[in-house]
Parts: sequence; structure tokens; C-alpha cells
Amino acid sequence: MSEKQRQRVTRKNSTPLKVYCLPEEREMIESNAKQAGLSVACYLREVGQGYQVNGVMDYEYVRELVRVNGDLGRLGGLLKLWLTDDVRTAHFGTATILSLLGRIESTQEEMSQVLKSVVQPRARS
Repeated sequence: MSEKQRQRVTRKNSTPLKVYCLPEEREMIESNAKQAGLSVACYLREVGQGYQVNGVMDYEYVRELVRVNGDLGRLGGLLKLWLTDDVRTAHFGTATILSLLGRIESTQEEMSQVLKSVVQPRARS
């Protein structure tokens, strides 16, 4: 076996591809790579081989989901107290409970919107 045959083939010792693009195209490619959490080279390699590139969840979205989930938990806890005739919720009337249910529904809708934005890649938004 010759030394060349023993040498392992890697990307670094392979011939690179050159792609000419306009500055706007470069910005878009770099932005898409960043949103996917990949280097530009890895992003282009994945796309070029026909793989669907999925973006990574943004910390901001995760934090928002945690906040909304906490809101739902607190609202559900208040509702549970009222349903068990707890002394602390004796002053809650029907209007208060209906308002609470409305807040739960709006919070669920807000959570649904955040989930859609996480599931759908930003590039398509």
C-alpha cells in the first residue's frame, strides 16, 4: 500500500468548491446558516446534498414558551382552588372565573402562536 492510499481522505485535503454570488446572496446564505445553527460551509454542504436544513430552537423562543407555560400553570392553580371551595378563593365570583377562563384561552392561543413560530423555520415566515 502506498503512502497516499494510507492517507485518510478528509474534507480538508479535498478540493474545495467555489461559489460566486452577489453580496445580497452571500448575506442571505450567511443568515440562513446562522438561523440553522451551522457554519456556512456545513449549511451549503447540507443543502447541496439535498438535506432539509432545520433551524435550531432559538433561546428566546424557549424562554417565551417557559413563561407562557408558567402563566397557564398559575391560572390553572387558581381555577383548581376555586373549584375546591378553598377559603382563599371564597371571594371569587362567576365573573372572575369566566375572566380566568378567558385568560387561559388567550394564553393557550399565545402559546400556539409561539409554537408555530418555533416549528416553522424563520426563513419561511
